[in-house]
Amino acid sequence: MTTATNLRAVPFARRFMSFTWLVIGFVVLVMVAFAFIQPSILVDTLVTGGMWALMAGGLALVFGVMNIPNFAHGEFFMIGSLVAFTVFVPIQEALLDNPDSVVLKVAGPFPGIIVAAVVGFLCGVLLEVLLFRPLRKRSREQWVMNTFLLTAGVSVLLVNSDRLLFGNDFRGITRYWDVKPIEILGVSVSVDRAMVFVIAMIMIAVFAVFLQRTRMGRAMRAVSQDETGAQMAGIDLNRIFVLTMGLSCALAALAGAALLFMYPSFPDVGIQPLYLAWYVVILAGLGNVQGAIIGAFIVALLQTLAVYYVGLGWVDVLPTAFIILILLFKPSGLFGSEVKGVWEQ
Repeated sequence: MTTATNLRAVPFARRFMSFTWLVIGFVVLVMVAFAFIQPSILVDTLVTGGMWALMAGGLALVFGVMNIPNFAHGEFFMIGSLVAFTVFVPIQEALLDNPDSVVLKVAGPFPGIIVAAVVGFLCGVLLEVLLFRPLRKRSREQWVMNTFLLTAGVSVLLVNSDRLLFGNDFRGITRYWDVKPIEILGVSVSVDRAMVFVIAMIMIAVFAVFLQRTRMGRAMRAVSQDETGAQMAGIDLNRIFVLTMGLSCALAALAGAALLFMYPSFPDVGIQPLYLAWYVVILAGLGNVQGAIIGAFIVALLQTLAVYYVGLGWVDVLPTAFIILILLFKPSGLFGSEVKGVWEQ
């Protein structure tokens, strides 16, 4: 029988000399170095990493609490981009008719982003109530495989529904805010990209406070640690599952809406964000939400370095190679602990 390690009893040097902390420390040093050498790399990493953190955080949340590998997660990114486009286009037309309207210029993009998150949440609730809850009542054997097949089927259904209803046309915008770029560390950054980072940081902070400080957030964490024990403590599992799936899908939809200017809506737009979210979740450790947020910035840094120094065609190759290398030494991911690594066996 093994006992959990009390970090407070571990000497300071040993605590932060683990494989995980060495990797994180190296990444931080690289980012600090590029802040002086090539500030644009740091800026691009922070901007894209924020949105991937939302995608990966939602994916890790639903796996950690409900043990569901959601392979339809990218389709909620697609739903978010579609809803944001539908809401923002009339606002954009109104802005053309009233170019001096300060309210439309500043606040015009937010209704589409907010509505997209709400629609994503409601879709997640329906997914849990109509599909996962009946499956949970009928069969708990091979749960991960069954839910994998179910979410893969939902993915195919949503993609083809979008194609049937709206066709294969790209529905996007050039930018949300029609203003001049701003300077960050001497790098010219569009206001859209800066706002994406701000939105991501605000949502990550709100999400962290919700999980750590609220009663419902603590209940979700309890269910992720011990479902049976949480139920014995009086926690309503159905309520937690509905909220978890809703929040997960809302985060994906929010990311799709906020990145509409970079990823125009079309049926297959969610594929790359889904791959990236899984890269991050596997790198961090399945079900680890906090680790997924950190992992998102690591993957974003690798993508940015690949684009700057190798080429756009390598944007997914470098993160994949890095993840394979990490898993050789720590198969459970940077923040996982269930499986012993190659050098720990």
